[in-house]
Amino acid sequence: MTATTPGARDLAHPTRGEIRLEAVLHALSDPMRLRLVCELAATGEELPCSAVELPITKSTTTHHYRVLRESGVVRQCYRGTAKMTSLRRDDLETLFPGLLASVLGAAHRQEERAGDGRAQL
Repeated sequence: MTATTPGARDLAHPTRGEIRLEAVLHALSDPMRLRLVCELAATGEELPCSAVELPITKSTTTHHYRVLRESGVVRQCYRGTAKMTSLRRDDLETLFPGLLASVLGAAHRQEERAGDGRAQL
């Protein structure tokens, strides 16, 4: 994790060099986490955690954000009382060229098929 010790309002993130492929793939393997990443990618900007509505409890949503943050997929910081989340697109692209684009493309195609009743994201 980052060299600085997080304070009460700081959140620990892996440095670019600490991000591991298996942790990223694990984080992206869950449908709810993939949905969060797709939403962040679609907006292209920071979002408060509450911006994406999921059919799960708040505590489970918090867990999913933590897995994404600790794997290096997202960066989170506090802005006032809101916890803002952004996709670490540049870090992921540098470390694993094309991975994020491939995963997002596959998720989009799967979502399109869901309209046919064959798959769901």
